[in-house]
Amino acid sequence: MTTNRTIKDALYEQVARIAKAAASPKRLELIELLGQSPKTVEALAKEAGISAKLASAHLKELKSARLVEAERQGKYTIYRLASSEVGQLWVTLRVLAEDRLFELQDALGQLSAATHEWVGNSHEELLGKAKSGAVVVIDVRPGDEYEAGHLPFARSMPLAELRNRLAELPKDRPVIAYCRGPFCLMSADAVRLLRGQGIDALQMREGVVEWNS
Repeated sequence: MTTNRTIKDALYEQVARIAKAAASPKRLELIELLGQSPKTVEALAKEAGISAKLASAHLKELKSARLVEAERQGKYTIYRLASSEVGQLWVTLRVLAEDRLFELQDALGQLSAATHEWVGNSHEELLGKAKSGAVVVIDVRPGDEYEAGHLPFARSMPLAELRNRLAELPKDRPVIAYCRGPFCLMSADAVRLLRGQGIDALQMREGVVEWNS
């Protein structure tokens, strides 16, 4: 006979599947990467600094919990987040960790100390400035991630191309660079490069997933 306790245990067990699947640093990183754009196993492995075999194993766990989906395209398997809520889960976990864990606060503090961060009151403020041309917003992620989704009025200027495209940027207005979020270092590298060339550059900690959450 099924009791209320048995039913409750089963309910919590199903929710725990999500927590178990996400309870790995590399799986969280894969979720963050897939929040930028669909990617192959090989691309994910390279970005996460792991082997394709290990990336496949992690993706299998995420797929079993219905957090990611896979589609075969020729000889490649393309992975994507199962829904935008998965990306929001990552942001919620990161924000909670940043709020509760002093170690993470210290690490992020050290990272922020080496950059010049954009500080705005709201998304609407940045949108208004970008729309009017008061600031220039650049997306320094790879081009395929920009194509999959980007901030309004942002220009695609991948970090790898930035040095050769400096002439496209103004020197009389601030340039705000963003990438994949607070744990991404591409925008910090972009700011250092631009400031070294006499451009007033600022880093925005938020990425597309944070913006949409």
